[in-house]
Amino acid sequence: MALVSRLSLTGPAADEPEDLLASSLGVIFPDDVSNQHGDSEHGLLYTSPHLPKPLAFALANVSAERDRYLFSHYLWNAALLLAELVEAGTLGLPAGGKPGEEGALPWDETVAPQEGPGGLFDVTGLSTIELGAGTALPSVMAALLGAKRVAATDYPTPPVIATLKNNVQALVTEEHAVPGRFRISAEAGGEVRVVGHEWGKLPGGEAGEGDDNGDDEDAAFTLSNKHAFDRVIACDCLWMPWQHENLRRSIAWFLRDDDEDKARAWVVAGFHTGRQKMAPFFDAAELAKVGLEVEYLWERDCDGTDREWVRDRGIEDVSMRKRWLAVGVLRRIRKRGDESGDGKL
Repeated sequence: MALVSRLSLTGPAADEPEDLLASSLGVIFPDDVSNQHGDSEHGLLYTSPHLPKPLAFALANVSAERDRYLFSHYLWNAALLLAELVEAGTLGLPAGGKPGEEGALPWDETVAPQEGPGGLFDVTGLSTIELGAGTALPSVMAALLGAKRVAATDYPTPPVIATLKNNVQALVTEEHAVPGRFRISAEAGGEVRVVGHEWGKLPGGEAGEGDDNGDDEDAAFTLSNKHAFDRVIACDCLWMPWQHENLRRSIAWFLRDDDEDKARAWVVAGFHTGRQKMAPFFDAAELAKVGLEVEYLWERDCDGTDREWVRDRGIEDVSMRKRWLAVGVLRRIRKRGDESGDGKL
């Protein structure tokens, strides 16, 4: 599949029978696609033709049931897709999408979405924060492509945060970056951070009076970075409907709020856990409660076919459902009287 073609495993050879069976499923069932990648024994090598060397990602070795339930110890297809969109938008490359057979796309077909209003997927000189980062592939790519300030966050559990820090420290270096674009250095005034953040745990009563992350450094970061980021990233974070409200709150908290109307949140999620679980996140009324609205929302499969967003497609076969992802671009609700451009759904 085109989406997973940049990935390969590192570490010991798969010699157990179940490992050999898993590795051959793509041959036995050619329409099947894996949407989660890696484990604690095998890292991942991400190879882009536009980076000077491959990126070796480690995955968290989690043992506690609570930590395993977060599924932060995998790389998910949503992160792969956003990494490619950011790369395409920043470097001016084709976005890889092609129209499907189901009617109009959610944007003008003469304008690729990464070239749309505000340079949607261009991170040059911008500040980005990733929520539920896991391995932090999109954050690492943003740093290597020219973002000036990058923060990667996840639930504040030690093995996940430790792995995040190790990945960022090892990979966010000038030798891994696109030549001439690295801005994460003291000389360039850039910054990269890894901190814990539990969605919705915000100071000042935003999600309950006095709430914080339970860690002084994490809480201080959250407090000092309200409306501080040009781009907020969330990949495969929608599978828990009971966390949608908290995730919206955190996006709205960190997303820049100014008169330039250039701040955007990128929310990409697979349908593998069921459309009915993740679709309500994009409910217009619920987003409006935190001052957000959808600008673009569409679906893309693992081979790069785009189609319009549909909240309910009826019964979807699980093997086909795993192939598709939702791609959402959120922005602040335009102030009354602002007619500078129309969002498209």
